Amino acid sequence: MLKRIVVLVSGGGSNLQALIDAQHSGVLKSGGIVRVISSKPDAFALTRAARAGIETQVLCPGDYETRAAFDTALLAALADARADLVVLAGFLYVLGPQVVKAYPRRIINVHPSLIPSFCGDGFYGLRVHRAALDYGVKVTGATVHFVNEITDGGQIILQKAVDVLEGDTPEILQKRVMEQAEWVLLPQAAELVCQDAVEER
Repeated sequence: MLKRIVVLVSGGGSNLQALIDAQHSGVLKSGGIVRVISSKPDAFALTRAARAGIETQVLCPGDYETRAAFDTALLAALADARADLVVLAGFLYVLGPQVVKAYPRRIINVHPSLIPSFCGDGFYGLRVHRAALDYGVKVTGATVHFVNEITDGGQIILQKAVDVLEGDTPEILQKRVMEQAEWVLLPQAAELVCQDAVEER
């Protein structure tokens, strides 16, 4: 029985594309993407999903009076999609506690650093890579982890290191981390979770 995967997005959707490609190649075989939910109506990820024949939905946090109201709407959407696994793929919104509690060890996120470095509140996108370069690290990478109520604080599922090279800018480093780590790890981690193969620590 394939697990039902819902992917939450806000932007270009390159990690979503990695998941779609992994379904086609057989890397992700224990689950299938049944819906893509975007926090922005103009996110290119919605186009990627539509091209792949995946149902889409837009839920904008700004359309709701409170964070709790948005979380309630998101929970309703996840229930409607009968989600077994929720994947955050560049979703620029911190899930509220009621969402996290409803899907224990069933929400995963990809973060563009080797947690516990350069993570937590305020560390997202190019900010992560800029911090890594400012600190002078020689190795960075990506982490896929379970989502709990602490930002980037859930159990680590997979990590992959990526070298920092002379002359790197945040943009160049971001691209290398995505290509060499994020796009590889996220489908692998989704497959592991769909197989119930991640031991609790």
